[in-house]
Amino acid sequence: MTLDQLKNWVSTRPTLADALGIELTAFTADYLEGRMPVDGRTHQPMGLLHGGASVALAETLGSIAAHTRLPDPTKQACVGLEINANHIKGVRDGHVIGRATALHVGRRTQVWEIRITHEQTGALVCISRITMAVIDVEK
Repeated sequence: MTLDQLKNWVSTRPTLADALGIELTAFTADYLEGRMPVDGRTHQPMGLLHGGASVALAETLGSIAAHTRLPDPTKQACVGLEINANHIKGVRDGHVIGRATALHVGRRTQVWEIRITHEQTGALVCISRITMAVIDVEK
């Protein structure tokens, strides 16, 4: 699967990622990367990047990345089982970049780490881990 194919697959339905301005930017055999603006859509009342927006970016990237590791996406799907996040540094503007890398890809679960950094400074903003359940698709 290529980055363009992933973007095409994601664009077939409206999602939270659209509302937050999340876009996929890079995809390799080792990781999936995406970018999100830090603006009024993603701020909390103090003008900082909302922790929930960081988690939404992490879950978006982890979920899409997990989908790419399925042997047959017509027979299985990945759904979030658990997610956690540590918010390291506040950001007020610019963009953040998330990179999802696999820690474990099994038959019934996958575990992904998502590191979110500030695009302009490179500072680590958040580190998240998501566990995905691999389920059979009922038809």
